[in-house]
Amino acid sequence: MNPFNVLRDSLYFFQRNLRQIALLCLPLVIFETLLQQLLDNAVGPDASPAYGLVAGLLVYPLYTAALILFLDARSRGETPANRDLLAMSLRLWPRFALLSAVNTIAIVLGLSLYFLPGIWLTVILAFSEYLLVLRGREPLRAMKESFALSRGHFWLTFTCILCVMGPLWLLKGLSLSAYPAPQNPVLTLVIDSAHSFLQLFSSIVLFRIYMLIGENSAKD
Repeated sequence: MNPFNVLRDSLYFFQRNLRQIALLCLPLVIFETLLQQLLDNAVGPDASPAYGLVAGLLVYPLYTAALILFLDARSRGETPANRDLLAMSLRLWPRFALLSAVNTIAIVLGLSLYFLPGIWLTVILAFSEYLLVLRGREPLRAMKESFALSRGHFWLTFTCILCVMGPLWLLKGLSLSAYPAPQNPVLTLVIDSAHSFLQLFSSIVLFRIYMLIGENSAKD
């Protein structure tokens, strides 16, 4: 496995399935962004970051679980209806939301400890969502198994995450420079929604790594 092949295969899949991914996830991504804007306006700029976490926990598990289920189905040559994927993701929401909350808190705490522990946690917890959705693991067990699954694949996973998120962070910074605050609310909604949607590409990349690790384990 090497990062170039993983990124190439993931980009090819993303391009081939962009329409269905957009129909599946983009409405919820826009709703999440709008909810975040409403919370920001309601509580003010000096409010606790926990409010942003709440907005994410309400919606993020739904479209991310649906995307993971879609990726798994397409890997088997199936094309399930979006309503079926969303119905399944809704059933997974309580466990997925708990996992997202624990992962986020752990990573934020890690980033506050000289940054590097947060990077390490981001990588070793990268497969916990797939283990929860596809293998039915409980949140804590999914985190534990993700740690084991990432062993020996840390630098591959780290490199792929950096290659995806680095340009997106740069693009986000450029958009903020081009359209500094205060922005038109509609423009902010468009920019933030586009940024969040593009971040879904990282889920496709991580799913590809997850599948390759599984294939190699089966051969062994």
